[in-house]
Amino acid sequence: MASVHDVASYILYKQGSMSTWKLQKLAYYSQAWSLVWDEKPLFDAQIQAWADGPVIPELYRLHRGKYSVKRWSEGSGARLTEEEKETIDAILASYGQLSGRRLSLITHNEDPWKDAREGLAPTERSTKQIKPGDMRAFYAWLDADSKAKPVAEIDWSALSAS
Repeated sequence: MASVHDVASYILYKQGSMSTWKLQKLAYYSQAWSLVWDEKPLFDAQIQAWADGPVIPELYRLHRGKYSVKRWSEGSGARLTEEEKETIDAILASYGQLSGRRLSLITHNEDPWKDAREGLAPTERSTKQIKPGDMRAFYAWLDADSKAKPVAEIDWSALSAS
C-alpha cells in the first residue's frame, strides 16, 4: 500500500506547485475514488472533517504554516503501482484544474464530510474521522448515478458554502 506521502509526492510531480488546500483535497479524492474503483484504500492515513473540508493530518504536519508547496520531502511517486497512478491520474484529470477553494466547496456539499461534521458549527474545530466506508458508499453511489454531473459541469452558484 502506498503512503499518503507517496500520493502527495506524485500529485505535485504531475501538477506542479499548488496550495496546500488543493493538495489536501486531491489526496482526499484520490483515496475516495480508489475505494470505489480499486476496491481498496490508496493509503492508510486518517482523513478528518475540518471546517475547510477533508484534511489528512499526516500531510498537514509537514505543510503547516505554508500556503503552497512545490515538492514533497517525504514519500516518492515511484513507490506507487501502475493501478494507483492510474487512479490518481484520473482524479487529476477531473479535479486538477480546480482551486483548493472550489474543491473545498464541492466536499462541503458531499455526504462524507457533512455526515462527519454533523452537529458542529460551520467553523468549529474537529478531529472527527471521515470513515472510509462512508466515502466508499457515497462515491460508489455517485459513480452509479446516471444523473450525476461531471466535475466540469458543476453549477458553482448552486453549491452551499457551509
